[in-house]
Amino acid sequence: MYDPSTWKPFPGSQQSFLECPIFEALYDGTRGVGKTECLLMAFLQHVECGYGSRWRGVIFRRTYKELQDLVVKSQRWFRLACPGARWVAGDQHKWRFPDGEELLLRQAAKPSDYWAYHGHEYPFVGWEELTNWASDELYVTMMSVCRSGHPGVPRMIRATTNPFGVGHHWVKARFIDPKPPGTVIRIGNERERVRIFGRYNENKALLENDADYIRSIKAQSDPNRRKAWLEGSWDITAGGIIDDVWNRGTHVLRPFDIPASWRIDRSFDWGSAAPFSVGWWAEADDAPAVLADGTTRHFPPRSLFRIAEWYGWNGQPNTGLRYTSGQIAKGILEIEKAAPWGKRVRPGPADSSIWDVVDGHSIADAMAKHRVKWVKAQKGPGSRRTGVQMIREMLHAANGRTEDPHLYVFDGCRNWIRTVPTLPRDELKPDEYDTEAEDHCADETRYRVTAKRHTTRQREL
Repeated sequence: MYDPSTWKPFPGSQQSFLECPIFEALYDGTRGVGKTECLLMAFLQHVECGYGSRWRGVIFRRTYKELQDLVVKSQRWFRLACPGARWVAGDQHKWRFPDGEELLLRQAAKPSDYWAYHGHEYPFVGWEELTNWASDELYVTMMSVCRSGHPGVPRMIRATTNPFGVGHHWVKARFIDPKPPGTVIRIGNERERVRIFGRYNENKALLENDADYIRSIKAQSDPNRRKAWLEGSWDITAGGIIDDVWNRGTHVLRPFDIPASWRIDRSFDWGSAAPFSVGWWAEADDAPAVLADGTTRHFPPRSLFRIAEWYGWNGQPNTGLRYTSGQIAKGILEIEKAAPWGKRVRPGPADSSIWDVVDGHSIADAMAKHRVKWVKAQKGPGSRRTGVQMIREMLHAANGRTEDPHLYVFDGCRNWIRTVPTLPRDELKPDEYDTEAEDHCADETRYRVTAKRHTTRQREL
């Protein structure tokens, strides 16, 4: 018999999470608030309520290694709260309860892992550390298994996370940006969702018995990590490949008129199911620029300015428009026709894969038929690492106003600003960014900074 007295939620966020009637709920916040235990109890609270084998659940982590903490905590609390519960290890990896209820603890890393669960029926679907998934594709697809053929059985999707990780963008866009904590999010015909925010000071036992834990978080040298763990802040660039050299106040500029002698070109990263990204760049020579505030400034020659962009997404992080090469080419021409500098645009670097020939055709050839041409980006061994290092060096040079080339972004380039400063490092290759993240703006920026250098003053046309 389940004994609810063995574990009681803290008044505040834990209690709100357990009592939440909304179909989809995210529990986020600071470290130390007990989100994992609360996720387990969100399932357990419906055990022995008369649903029997109809109450089934699954909780996912991205890898089996990450799953072990969830297993350990479930063994601690389930055996205490429900002595009749039995842990089934091996391929099953699940809890079975006296009345027939079951909770599976499983690993799922990529969208194709959905097919191991296609057609299954789980009224309870849980996700631990949601930002560990690079995109929302698996999360959204798995919603189809959150169902029950029996009336009266509750259905719910529950997730926990800290504001950290490769999926920072899409989780923030789905749960954080639309509404304040505790406010129901309603978008079109989608099911209602909500976020529950918790703070470590709700956990009185932690404050009384393990004050060193909080002190260790406060002692974190990385200010972004400290904000994420201590404040639960999502306005961070924690773990980003450029977060130590990025300064929005320095690197983001209001648009100004591009001097006539500066070179203007564009870069391109192809995408269909994933976003494509087009960036327009101005390259400084020794001619000064008059900034938006009226001041005149000389920038080091070969400094780069991202003056415009076209990001091919449908408004959902890392999800593309599925445009054809012809549609993209026509869109580029329309943007350039409307821009005051549009007639000056020259072909710039693009992902070399667009020259791959399939059935006698290539994306590059198809775009060239619409008068949109490119040059091949440098994508040899080590090119990603080299490109990242050059981006970092140019941002660093802008911070110190050295005579080395700088890198700036106009404030209208919102998707660059949204995605690049928070790109996480690859865990296995820390000098590169994680390619599972939303890296499309970063890729075409990398193509541009590693492109062949041009003369310091170009001839006026």
